[in-house]
Order: sequence, then C-alpha cells, then structure tokens
Amino acid sequence: MWPFKKSRSPELTADPAGGDPQARLLIDALTARDWRTAKGVLTGVKEPDARAYLMEAAANVSGVQEWIREWIDAEPDSTLPVLVKGCHAVNWAWEARGAKRAEYTQQEQFRDFFHRLRIAENALDEVIERDPDDVTARTWLVTTSRGRQIEADEARARFDAVVARHPFHVVAHEQRLQYLCKKWFGSHEEMFALARAATAAAPPASLIPELIVVAHIEMWLTLPGGEDAEYIGTDEVAAELHAAADKSIFHPDFRFTHGWIPRANAFAMGFDLAGESEAAARVFDMLGDNVGGWIWAYRGDAVTQFREARDRAYAHRG
Repeated sequence: MWPFKKSRSPELTADPAGGDPQARLLIDALTARDWRTAKGVLTGVKEPDARAYLMEAAANVSGVQEWIREWIDAEPDSTLPVLVKGCHAVNWAWEARGAKRAEYTQQEQFRDFFHRLRIAENALDEVIERDPDDVTARTWLVTTSRGRQIEADEARARFDAVVARHPFHVVAHEQRLQYLCKKWFGSHEEMFALARAATAAAPPASLIPELIVVAHIEMWLTLPGGEDAEYIGTDEVAAELHAAADKSIFHPDFRFTHGWIPRANAFAMGFDLAGESEAAARVFDMLGDNVGGWIWAYRGDAVTQFREARDRAYAHRG
C-alpha cells in the first residue's frame, strides 16, 4: 500500500503514524489545529477498520481537547468533530490515569480519569444518538467499558452492537479482549475463548488472529519469573502462534493495509518471547524499521525492545 524502509537503521523511532502516510497527514493536521485537512482525511476513509486505525492515530495527538470546540461550532450538523472529541478524550483519560496498576495510581489521577471518560462517553453517545450505525463511536465505547467499570452485560452489549454492524472489527475485538483479561473483569478462560473463536471465524488474511498473540502475552505477564518463559516457550503455544500468523500476516493474500504495523509488531514480540527466531525474523523482514503499537511497552522502552528482539531473531534465524 505504501513503500517501506527496510534499512535496519541503528536509529529507530516509534512512529505514531505506523508508517501510514494518511495517518501522518491526520496527525500533522490535528497537531496544527487544521481541522479542515483532518476532515478531508477522515471523510475519505469509509471502511470501518481503516477508519478505526486512523482514529487511533488521531486520538493520541496532544492538545486536541483545547480547540476541538472550534470544529464542532463550525460544523454543527456534522458528527465527525464530535466523534474526534469523544475518541480523543478516551486516550486523554488514560493519559491522566497512567499505565500503572490501580494500587499504584493516585486518587487525583483517578479523579481526572473518570472526569475525562465522562466527557468521552457524552460525546460518543451524542454521535450514536445522531447516527446509530457509527461503528467507530460504538467501538470506543467498548474501550470505555473498562475505564468506567461497566457491568458485564452492558459491556457485552456494547461489543455486540459493533460486531452486528461489522463482524470482524479488529479494534473492537482488541478492546473486548482487554475487558476479558483477568487483570480487568474477566478470566484467562474468557480471554482465550474470545481470541480463539474470533480467529477461527475470521476470514483469511485478517488481522483478527493477532488476538491469539496478545492473549498469550497477557497470560505470560501474569506468571512469575521462570514460569512465564516456560509457559510461552511450549510447543503448544508456538503452534498456536504459527497458526495465527499463517491465517493473518503470513497468509498469501495478506495486504499492507491501515493498522497492520502495530499488529505485526505484536506477532514479532510473541514469536520472540516464544523463541521462534525464524518466524520472528520473517515478521521483522516485513516490518523493516517500523516500530509500532503498544505491546512492546510490556517489556520496557518500545524502540529498545524492538531492536533487541530483531537482533536476536536475525542472529538465530535458520
């Protein structure tokens, strides 16, 4: 879809645009408070997954809440600026909370977190009231289910509302998986049940099988030192990771589309943890210097972890 740099440069950076020129244009426009250009990018992309990937990029731009009212007031009949406000406010809320577990989070952080989540949900609810089939707004409500500590039935209903309109929505499935993690409101069994059922049902060359990788990484994170490596190094885990990749990024019909880089980074980390050097190297061949996604943060600095994993894969391939 777009050209990739595969130089294996020693100077790596984590690109918030994920190597996607449209995402880069959108980020730059929102950073410059140029809502007209941002509007042009978003309205030009209708496919639900592609729009969600672009919105992920938009939601991480700093300062949007300071000026988004200008766009809303300029186009009161449009739901798009309200959608951007709502999706951005979800990330803005998590920014206030921080990445640490609840026991290490200050009360004032929680106060700001819940305040910003209310702003987000009010905007997303407005979009859905005006456009019930807006899949992106419904997807970000799947995300807020965790932060707002929504009851299980309501959380499930939010997810079901997305997949009723777009059955294999990748971001919605990723966020539903997080809700079902044991560290949030589910269990290992529920987490793996979702990942495996969605992967089995997904069409070939989909990004949905990434859920299998994330589930195994989440399981790995819960285990004490020694047991974690023993778990993820088993033949059973390796076989499931390979099957997921074969149905996804290694499938002959796979195409480099919006959002593929962060998901491929998850596969790279999963294979590295499992000691599957040849498969990891194959993913890094695809990625080149494209560091992306949140998954590396589970191990430390994203760029450092990417580089070290890539070096290990290339040193041991074949």
